[in-house]
Amino acid sequence: MTAGTLVLTRRDVAALLDLDACIAAVEAAFAAYGEGRMGLPAVAGVHADGGGFHVKAASLALGRPYFAAKVNANFPGNGARHGLPTIQGAVILFDGATGRVLAVLDSIEITILRTGAATAVAAKHLARRVESVVTVCGCGVQGRVQLRALARVRPVRRVMAWDQDPARADAYAREMAAELGVPASAIDAPGIGAEESDVVLTCTPAAQWFLGRRDVRPGTFVAAVGADNEHKQEIEPALLAHSTLVVDVLNQAATIGELHHALDAGAMTREQVHAELGEIVAGKKPGRSTGDEIIVFDSTGTALQDVAAAAVVYERALATGLGLQVALGV
Repeated sequence: MTAGTLVLTRRDVAALLDLDACIAAVEAAFAAYGEGRMGLPAVAGVHADGGGFHVKAASLALGRPYFAAKVNANFPGNGARHGLPTIQGAVILFDGATGRVLAVLDSIEITILRTGAATAVAAKHLARRVESVVTVCGCGVQGRVQLRALARVRPVRRVMAWDQDPARADAYAREMAAELGVPASAIDAPGIGAEESDVVLTCTPAAQWFLGRRDVRPGTFVAAVGADNEHKQEIEPALLAHSTLVVDVLNQAATIGELHHALDAGAMTREQVHAELGEIVAGKKPGRSTGDEIIVFDSTGTALQDVAAAAVVYERALATGLGLQVALGV
């Protein structure tokens, strides 16, 4: 069963990877990174008309050594113009000891779930332990996963939803209220919700910041998820500068994340970043110090999340017999 290469479709991946398992795997990966048990993840990007491509790669030892490289295309206009998903791609999973190609997996479900999982890990370690009022900015697929993931680690009391398309925000509020059993409503501007919220989740393709320093009250945890290339921005640099900033991977955040914009604006320096998330998960640096502390998590999406999630999928596929075995190189 293990001699060939497994090919796993999006449907296969969805059947094998659940959010709880993904959160556990991503937390373990951040801990390993924080403890210095895995190398620095690598990223490369190529721009294209209407979108772009990026490659993210990392190694991780989880009982056995794995290496994964994810190649994703991100074309925000796909749905309206072509009826295609915004994000399409594949993860190639290797045996880290021999270089054998273990699996080729559709990347969509992995990308969706591991992004929400990183927010859950960050919220577990950085958000206040209260029943939270939550504002969600961006009411697409990722906005749903972000809220579901947050609800796994912090109780949610009320939800406010904002989107540039008010109809999407209305639909999101109805759907998530029914799913989570909490009050939810659409709002007209991010600041309306943020000034009342304990947690703010931003997951949009915005190219100009919309959440500012004056919008966020003391004690808030902000997960900034949208900026995964240097042209995207959701958070005012002044908010970053006056918050405790935690990043997923410092070099990556300084190149393509919200931190990149704050550095360019001269609002802060790399030395002012409090920690990488892995350092906090591993206990190398403290998380929240006070109840009034505003903490921003700059989540650019890293390959360590991808390899952790892909390894879970692969091992479950072997156990269940799901997927197509092919012989590469023949």
